[in-house]
Amino acid sequence: MSAAPTAWLNALATATPDHDIHQAFIDWATPRLTDERVRAIFARMAARSGIEHRWSVLPPTKDGGSPVAPGGFYDVPGLPPTSVRMAAYAAHAPELALQAIARLGDAFDPARVTHLVVASCTGFVAPGIDQIIARRLGLPPTVERVLIGFMGCYAGVTALRNARHIVRSEPDAVVLVASVELSTLHLSLADQPEPLLAMLQFSDGAAAGVVSAEPRGLALGEGRSLALEESEDLIRWDIGDRGFAMQLSGEVPGRLRAALGEPAVQAQLFGGDAPPPLLAVHAGGRSVLDAVEAALHVPADALADSRAVLAAWGNMSSATILFVLARMMERQATGEGIAIAFGPGLAAEAIRFTAS
Repeated sequence: MSAAPTAWLNALATATPDHDIHQAFIDWATPRLTDERVRAIFARMAARSGIEHRWSVLPPTKDGGSPVAPGGFYDVPGLPPTSVRMAAYAAHAPELALQAIARLGDAFDPARVTHLVVASCTGFVAPGIDQIIARRLGLPPTVERVLIGFMGCYAGVTALRNARHIVRSEPDAVVLVASVELSTLHLSLADQPEPLLAMLQFSDGAAAGVVSAEPRGLALGEGRSLALEESEDLIRWDIGDRGFAMQLSGEVPGRLRAALGEPAVQAQLFGGDAPPPLLAVHAGGRSVLDAVEAALHVPADALADSRAVLAAWGNMSSATILFVLARMMERQATGEGIAIAFGPGLAAEAIRFTAS
């Protein structure tokens, strides 16, 4: 029996909208906090967030205002219902995903694609976004499709792992992987610091890659998973009448730091007592990256790629980890690595890789 082939991430490309809404959100959120002390804490944490820009598919108003300005998407009593937000998702998500795919250039040949794996957790539409993307690309109707939805921030890792499994079982497969998230469709009328700080992190973005047995790019290794016990309420998505409500507890960084410091957890995620040299960590927030850095006792620059992604684009849910990997590939990093992301559960999903 012949050994399964190595799956390679041959290329990665990314795309974001061009509407920066980060400061507009801060200006909108600040007066919602009526307690001056709490408002000062919010301002301090926003300034220390490590985020400089966040992007939205929602267009500016006629006067150039943000989605929360008069005449903007959110300028309706009680905010738009979930149905209106899902209509926006159906209109904008495929377009952003296609922008990322187009940036793959010659690495993407629609005539060679045998499988399509799509991760998208911030919207629902049927026929699915996978079918929409396949049709817009002119892929044959026989292309096998996998749609990964509502897993949250670690779904990008899950998409890569599925693509790896496909190539290892079908050596001639060419898998198009795409992740697209429109997190800014889920603004809520929160007036407490914790949900406002959660919304402060999220942004819109898309990434696309090609996985095959052709030995070029990143060699994808084994996947790892770990769900922390008694943590199911720390990160949640709840579908409401006014969008998807994110529940992101302030306890998350502390729980991650404690868990990642345990030898048993390191053995499960890294296959040993220490992580590999290249760390592609989901840019879920500055405090999350600080917690990972402290728990693993890595050098200050070990998470530089993750911090750069957070600063330039914010947290784009499942697409974020692919942005980090794309940055590593662009700077031609070499060595053994691991891509790891955290999300609802509280859980971690990871995949090993070798960059040469």
